[in-house]
Parts: sequence; C-alpha cells; structure tokens
Amino acid sequence: MANYALEEKESFTVLGIGTDLKSDYTDYAGINKEKLEFWQAAQQDGRLDALKAVAENDYIFAVNEAVNNKMMYYAGVMTNATLPEASRVILFPKGEYLVVQGEAQTADMLGNMLTGIAFGQVLPEAKDFAYVGGPNATVEMGQRDGMVFGEVWIPVVRK
Repeated sequence: MANYALEEKESFTVLGIGTDLKSDYTDYAGINKEKLEFWQAAQQDGRLDALKAVAENDYIFAVNEAVNNKMMYYAGVMTNATLPEASRVILFPKGEYLVVQGEAQTADMLGNMLTGIAFGQVLPEAKDFAYVGGPNATVEMGQRDGMVFGEVWIPVVRK
C-alpha cells in the first residue's frame, strides 16, 4: 500500500472559485481536461491572484465537492475573507484526514497523482477507516528543486 498518514485536523475554511464538472464521474480524461482548462482560465483572468491576495498561507487548494448532485471543483485558499468573485465558502470539518504526500513536475500532475493514490490504492485497501463523503482537496504547498510538492487531504471516519 502507498505511504499515507491519518492526521487530526482542526476545522478550516477554504474560499473558492468553482466550476461544475460536466463529464461523467467515470470519465477521468474528460474530468482532468475540464479541471486543467478551469485552472488555466482562473490564472489568466486574475481570479486565482485575487484569491492568493487574501490567503492566510501559501497553500493553493484544488477542492472536489458534491453539491446538489453536481460534481463541483474549486480553486481555493485558506482564509476567512470573502471576495465578490468567489463562488463558495467550503468548510472542512474538524476530524481525521487521510493525508498522502508527493511531488510532481506540475500542480496538475501532482493533483492527479495524489488523488489516484488515495482513491485508487489507499482507500480501497483500508480496513480501519473509510471516506464517507464531504469535500476533499489536493493542496499545493510549494516548490523545491523544480518540483511542485503537496498533499491530498480526505476526511475519513473509523470503521
């Protein structure tokens, strides 16, 4: 099984700008294409810079959340501030989180890799804990040696 940790986290808030993913939830190529196009647009039109300006730290969140039976995807930052262009305040509850760390050449590659490890390897093999829904996120934490590093944070409960 992949290296992972279970960490207790205090509740925190992510302010996000988002999009409704239209691809079927089993169409990974379609979902990844939509996510990449969304990030490119958010960087080009300045929405991501506006979020970074009110962030409490340097972390950039890519949040997946089911809202009203829609697959929503957000670019966000940890903050209690609000912005007119932000589309959602996402509350992550206090509790235990599955955390997988990694690094990749780009933030997009990092997110895909960490999500794949967490949902494709760790959670299916887990005997003592399970993901039961709620927002989950990949967190871009910085760069070193030309690589992007970060973690995936998925709320879990003990079985």
